[in-house]
Amino acid sequence: MSSRWLAGVALLLGLLGLVSAYPLIAQGLKDGGKAPGKAPQWIWLGDKARAKQTVYFRKEIVLEHRVSEARLYATCDNQMTVFLNGKEIAASDSWESPVFRDVTRLLRSPKKGAGAARNVIAVKAHNTEGPAGLVLRLVLDSPKKQTVIVTDGSWRAAEKAAKGWMGAGFDDSQWAAATVVADLGAAPWAKITAASLDRAGKWKRPTATPIDLIKVKKDFKVELLYSVPRETQGSWVSLCVDPKGRLITSNQYGKLYRITPPALGGSPEDTKVEELPVDLGEAQGLLWANDCLYVVVNRGSKYESGLWRVRSSKNDDVLDSKEKLRSIDGSGEHGPHAVLLGPDRRSLYVLCGNHTRPMKLSGSLVPPVWGEDSLVPRLWDAGGHAVGILAPAGCVYKTDLDGKDWVLVSMGYRNAYDAAFNRAGDLFVYDSDMEWDINLPWYRPTRLCHAVPGSEFGWRGGTGKMYEYHPDNLPPVVNVGPGSPTGMVFGYGAKFPAKYQDALFMCDWSYGKLYAVHLKAHGATYTGDLEEFLNGSPLPLTDIVVSPKDGALYFAIGGRNTLSGLYRVTYTGTESTAPAKGDRTETPQQAERKKLETFYGRQDPKAALTAWPYLGSDDRFLRFAARTVLEFQEPKTWQEKALTETNPVALTDALLGLARVGDKVLEPRLLEALGRVDWAKLTPPQKIDYLRAYQLTFLRMGPPDAAGKERVGKRLDAFYPGRNREVNVELCKLIAYLEVHGGIAKTLALMQKAPTQEEQIEYALALRTVKTGWTKKQHEEYFNWFHKAAGYRGGHSFHGFLRNIRTDAVKSLAPEARAELKDVLAKEPRPVDPKFTFKQRPFVKKWTVEELVPVVEKGLKGRDFNRGHNLFGEAKCFACHRFNNEGGGTGPDLTIVSGRFGARDLLDSIIEPSKVVSDQYAAIVVTLGDGRLVTGRIVNLAGDGITINTDMLDPNKLVTVRRSEIDSIAPSKISMMPEGLIDTLTRDEILDLVAYLYSRGDRNHKMFRRES
Repeated sequence: MSSRWLAGVALLLGLLGLVSAYPLIAQGLKDGGKAPGKAPQWIWLGDKARAKQTVYFRKEIVLEHRVSEARLYATCDNQMTVFLNGKEIAASDSWESPVFRDVTRLLRSPKKGAGAARNVIAVKAHNTEGPAGLVLRLVLDSPKKQTVIVTDGSWRAAEKAAKGWMGAGFDDSQWAAATVVADLGAAPWAKITAASLDRAGKWKRPTATPIDLIKVKKDFKVELLYSVPRETQGSWVSLCVDPKGRLITSNQYGKLYRITPPALGGSPEDTKVEELPVDLGEAQGLLWANDCLYVVVNRGSKYESGLWRVRSSKNDDVLDSKEKLRSIDGSGEHGPHAVLLGPDRRSLYVLCGNHTRPMKLSGSLVPPVWGEDSLVPRLWDAGGHAVGILAPAGCVYKTDLDGKDWVLVSMGYRNAYDAAFNRAGDLFVYDSDMEWDINLPWYRPTRLCHAVPGSEFGWRGGTGKMYEYHPDNLPPVVNVGPGSPTGMVFGYGAKFPAKYQDALFMCDWSYGKLYAVHLKAHGATYTGDLEEFLNGSPLPLTDIVVSPKDGALYFAIGGRNTLSGLYRVTYTGTESTAPAKGDRTETPQQAERKKLETFYGRQDPKAALTAWPYLGSDDRFLRFAARTVLEFQEPKTWQEKALTETNPVALTDALLGLARVGDKVLEPRLLEALGRVDWAKLTPPQKIDYLRAYQLTFLRMGPPDAAGKERVGKRLDAFYPGRNREVNVELCKLIAYLEVHGGIAKTLALMQKAPTQEEQIEYALALRTVKTGWTKKQHEEYFNWFHKAAGYRGGHSFHGFLRNIRTDAVKSLAPEARAELKDVLAKEPRPVDPKFTFKQRPFVKKWTVEELVPVVEKGLKGRDFNRGHNLFGEAKCFACHRFNNEGGGTGPDLTIVSGRFGARDLLDSIIEPSKVVSDQYAAIVVTLGDGRLVTGRIVNLAGDGITINTDMLDPNKLVTVRRSEIDSIAPSKISMMPEGLIDTLTRDEILDLVAYLYSRGDRNHKMFRRES
């Protein structure tokens, strides 16, 4: 455990002893970190405090020497507000957790030739009941000495304060001398002692995460260049590099700063930080281009959100002139974010989160026919997030260098903070998840998306999100998992080995991870291998850049007023760091996609003919591009070709487009064309696309007439249920929408045997809208399911969604049904005994890795993948792990397990989870000052608060601790994954489970093709 880390986080556990003065020429203390000889004392007005008593305290300080740094520590039983020279600097209502503030900026130091400077510390203190006391220490550092001021009997106190009481020159001669009510360490405040101060690291102030708590890849070095003084420079959230190799950053809630880092090998103390003179800040996007600084302001409290340009009015390297190019209607953490220079170097790309109102457009590469497109009526987020926000939301825009004309490039993100272009000019966006949705079927993990022009990635509010497999949005390149994506940059220009020069580096704020994604061209898009390059706990990464001047990688931590810092990463190994050429080879499919994209946003008589052959492509990105081309053309020029197409894949995609842009009178013909498709010849992914074409037809063109409803319902009922989980879910939506006779019984049967809570919730959500065809017994079975579901666990909105599903279902009941179910409905869902939440299985045997490895290596052929899927649920694996877009997010996503793990490694991780604990999912052990231990993963930070998830099975098992309470943080040697999960499985069941994991969740995989 790092002594530097303890010095940073444990400092707030105590107060430092001070030398007093009243009013005083501050006395000196020799520097060197020695404890002052006199400790602060607890003071109040009079010997005995009264309940609900407010007391005002004052202390004047006269300084004869310049102060380079001033640090204040204080606490009060019960409440206090502290002022320095009339400015509020701290407030607290918890005496056990002293506050720390860097007050250098507010302190008045003497000016040359002007004599001494007078300062005033003032405190408004309040006692609720019982004993009361105030203790405070101010440490003043100057180049030659250290001065301290403490609470003692020299302070002045009163129960009433006149105007100006917080300032110098106020006459407090009528105030009483403060009463010393206890020494430091005495009862009733014995918790605040000199010993606790020793743990604070001999008077060091809190710093950014020390480098010995940061793990980085072998042969790379991390330097902490600068710990940001929070009280004066805030918390840094964005970075860019200017032509001289200097960094520019922004306080999330304040000004802009320019940083000159030390030369490689130089001392971090040589880092130079200067506030830019321009009156602008609160930036979450910075870009240096064309001899100016582009700033995307995300309004905190002062500056207007929008795209701004900052220049030097005298061309003298002083950035003092600002110009607003375009207002952006959005603020907060889901407002406007990054700005990037386009590959043509004549355009800008701007990212906006989903709480940003759409921009006024001069054009769009996304067909402007977006909609919500959820066949099952949407429930808005049960916690109130993003309620009422409709498409397009979460957008990437392109504009000119003057910010005049704006074009929509890509949409459907939740809250993408940053993006990056590769050498080929392809754009990649790292989108955020909605952690409140964890363990719900519409949860989508953080993901890296290839943001091709015209792309849609399917974010919608509440339950309305498109699923990754829906053909009217695009899948990600990499699913990462829970987290908070922030900055990203390609390693181009870094003096790193070629592998990392070509890598895409992505920051995760909440889990403190810096990922390196290694991309490879694949078809019309890319695949990516995710590698954890660097991590720390806590390490709230906010942004990252490569400096072309020194070839180093720089990153910042901070955000939400957390302790902020600037770091540098360099390579120290022996591999060549010569500039990598990089593979710019364009695949044929990528060239074809880009050819199709030239037709976007315009009509061309050649467009439909050019696009048509790609509607039946095996490449999903090519099919998406071809359909996008059609949607920009006049439908009458291609609708007959669509309606008479014989290739079922091309027909499906053409009809998806025609449903979105065609005349509603065409609906009967669309349904007739879909009716010609031979269901049995479709693969599961093709069936999903086919069913989505039906859904969009009804959504965009309206419900069918009675004859059409009966005809389509009868056709789909013949396919329901099938063996594929996702196909069944999409069929269920249509069966419920059409209220197909007998559909309720089939869906309830699926609910009963579904191995995951996500799948069960899918069926419950759809059934809530069905008004006809119920029996009393079916209604009872449906509503009784909510008692079982009450024992399930998920994110913040999880149980709110379940309540809302049930409420909607009750509302849909006819009056007579409601009366008949009166007793059933009167029972509010309560969690059942945990043994009924999951299927309970008897113990079989204590399996070992050695006995199972040879069995697994030889026995995976001909296994039952459906049973493997069910066992994945029965063994509680889905509670923590995602596989093929369902499951929890607190453990690794196992969809790609077969590409990374052999049989021994996989069985090791299951049977002996603590043998090797992955850094990516390792827990930490936090030791608090009172001896308590908190074990889990850091999932959120805000100010001095650190939020820790203590239970992999329950995302809501959260504990928040203050940095001031922490004694130490250390990695846990015990995995959060419980042991013995497969000891209830037989040998054959283990083989089915492992075979299922090795299926890769790929619906095109040969092991799935025979499913119906």
